[in-house]
Parts: sequence; structure tokens; C-alpha cells
Amino acid sequence: MRIRYLLIHLVLIFSLVACADQATPTTETSMDHIRLSMGYLPNVQFTPFYVALEKGYYQNAGIDLEFDYSFETDGVTLVGSNELQFAVVSGEQVPLARAQGLPVVYVMAWYQDYPVAIVAKKGSGITSPADLRGKRIGLPGLWGASYIGLRALLNWADIPESSLTLESIGFNQVEALVTDQEQAVVVYVNNEPIQLQALGYEIDTIRVADYIQLASNGLITNETTIKNNPDLVRRMVQATLQGLEDTIENPDEAFETAKKYVEGLSGANEAVQRDVLISSIEIWQATTLGHSDTQAWENMQTLLLDMGLLTKKLDVNPMFTNEFIE
Repeated sequence: MRIRYLLIHLVLIFSLVACADQATPTTETSMDHIRLSMGYLPNVQFTPFYVALEKGYYQNAGIDLEFDYSFETDGVTLVGSNELQFAVVSGEQVPLARAQGLPVVYVMAWYQDYPVAIVAKKGSGITSPADLRGKRIGLPGLWGASYIGLRALLNWADIPESSLTLESIGFNQVEALVTDQEQAVVVYVNNEPIQLQALGYEIDTIRVADYIQLASNGLITNETTIKNNPDLVRRMVQATLQGLEDTIENPDEAFETAKKYVEGLSGANEAVQRDVLISSIEIWQATTLGHSDTQAWENMQTLLLDMGLLTKKLDVNPMFTNEFIE
């Protein structure tokens, strides 16, 4: 009888071990693989995402994250068609996409201020939107956040675009201004102005955010994902916010983390790139990180209507939600 009980006991032990062995793959396969469209190249400005990945916030949230650096408009299209679940985009992309029937939804504000500005050399007489009339201005192209920001300043000053000379110069704003190819250039306020100052140039900066509040860069998903998997959206948002909060609270540590993901952050360029991160933090900060404001979306829609990029007014409420930041 003792031998029989011993055999039964051994069978139970082996059964438990077998069950334990089977549990490991189940845990691994429960991770949600997310390919996050970033819309740019690896850059110090993406540090909050790098921090969240490096510190395991995405992993702890059950997310296996992959960065996908591609065109912003491609990310919007893929999220809108539910081929991707998330993308990082500029605010104007949301109403433009929804006007085309793409049900994207903005679920987390990353930038609290619209980051576009116009810079000119000090002494040029270009210090406010009203000074832009008749000037020669360089910008990446007549598209994207830079163009939207320029038009916002022109609208504020009641200056028609036809009264300026606009030149598409790609992302060569620093060189174009330094060589006097352009009288002013459209830039991201947390990037090119820092480079120009590091080169020893005194500049005047006209920030869009000083004149109008616009919906800015943030995280989008789509209506299908929100409906079918709201828990995934919440986990994605919360993990990203943890990375954002850590970056704001400890920028030196965050910068060291970014070095693992971005080439060129060490050496002669390190001081400039550190300043880029600090400048970025200033426009990420908020009383409630991730919060999006209705008026910013209303202002964005009004601007797009004035520009003719939207042909009819949309309901801004489905464009964004704050429910996942809490």
C-alpha cells in the first residue's frame, strides 16, 4: 500500500511540474506586440519612449514594443485602417484623417504647446507675426506641422500667404538662416533655435504657442481598438506617461538612456542635444500629463478650415479623449 501511495504521490508531482512548464509559454504569448509608428528618425526628443522601454514600463504593461520610424502620414493611415494600433503624430493629422473617413482618436497629449516657431537673426526687425509681411521665409515644405504653425501666425496677424515669399528648403533651416538664404525660417522651437545659439547667433523667436493654443503632438489609436481592447489602450498610455514623468523628473538619467537608442548624442554635439531635451521638457510639462484641451482642438479645426484643408466643420469630441490618462 505504501508503494502504491508513493507512486500516486510521484504522479501528482510530475503532473504539477508539467503544468508549471506549460504556464511559461502562456505568459510569454500573452504579451501584446505593438509596432509604434514614430514618424521621424531616432531622436533625443523621443526620450520618454526610450525611458519607458528601458525601464520595463511597457513590458510590465504586457506590451512588447517595437519602434517604427516612418512617415507620419503613413502611420496615420495604418492606424486609421487598424493595421497598426498606435502612432505618434502631430495634432493636425487627426482632423485631417477623420475628414477622410479614418477613425483615428488622440488618446494622450505628449506636447502641451505647439512646438513650431519662426526664427530670424536679431536685428532683422522680425520679432512678431506682424513683421512677416513681405518677407522671404524658408520652411521644410508646404505641408505638416511647420506649415500649419506658419499659417497660424499669419492668420493671427491677418496676413495673406500671398504677401510672403515661401521657399521649401527641406530640413536645412539652420544653414539657410546662417547664410542669409532666408530672412526667417520655420523651425521646431526645441531644436533649431538651440543649434543656432550654440553656433553663436543671436536670434528672435516667434512661438506659435505664444499666440494660439493648438492640439499638438501626441499618441493616437483608432475607434476599433478603443472599442475592442480598451485595456490595451490604457496600458499603452500609462506606460508612456511613466516614461514621460521619469524623463521630466530626471533628465540627466533619461539622456543617458537615450544614448542607447540615438546615434550622435555623445561627443561635441552632446551639450546641444542635452539642451534640446531640456527645451523639450518645457513644452511637455503639464499639471496633468497627457491631458488634451477641447479649445486646442477647436482652434486647430478653425485654422484648417481657414486654410482650406478641411471643407466642412467636424465634431471635435470624437477626435480625442482623456479617459485613458487617469
